[in-house]
Amino acid sequence: MNAHEQYWSIIQERICSRCIDAGPGAECRIGGRQECSIRHFFPQIIEIINSVESGSIIPYETLLRNKICSVCTHQSADGGCLVRNEVECALDRYFPLIVEVIEEGQQRRRT
Repeated sequence: MNAHEQYWSIIQERICSRCIDAGPGAECRIGGRQECSIRHFFPQIIEIINSVESGSIIPYETLLRNKICSVCTHQSADGGCLVRNEVECALDRYFPLIVEVIEEGQQRRRT
């Protein structure tokens, strides 16, 4: 199993299992034409986290807004996001936990 698969497995266990959009067994209930933003942008999320080393979440969130939110279909021309403002974006809602999980995984892989 490669690193991305390992990280995704941990995300499912630690975040998806507690997500408000999860059903039994951590199965995602986001349906229709939508896809969970965490799953959809997972490679970019890993890239962002790999490119920052900070004790603060702010640099991570800045890159999140610049690299992912800026290309998301929910982003408005003025940079706002109704989905994010309504706390309906799983990526935004759980981003600090995602950073923590990925960084813990990276630390384990180094040791």
